Amino acid sequence: MAIIYVLIPIAILFICVAIGVFVWAVKSNQFDDLERHGTSVLFDDDEPDDKGQAK
Repeated sequence: MAIIYVLIPIAILFICVAIGVFVWAVKSNQFDDLERHGTSVLFDDDEPDDKGQAK
């Protein structure tokens, strides 16, 4: 029963940290454009990459 007195404050602390991280992410515009970064890896660049090619 004594472990409840330890686990409840730890759980409340984790919840406060999670809410704080979520509020920080919303205020720093982390959720503004969710589609752009997800689809940007699907499109190739128009210019070929010359790195690593022998001249």
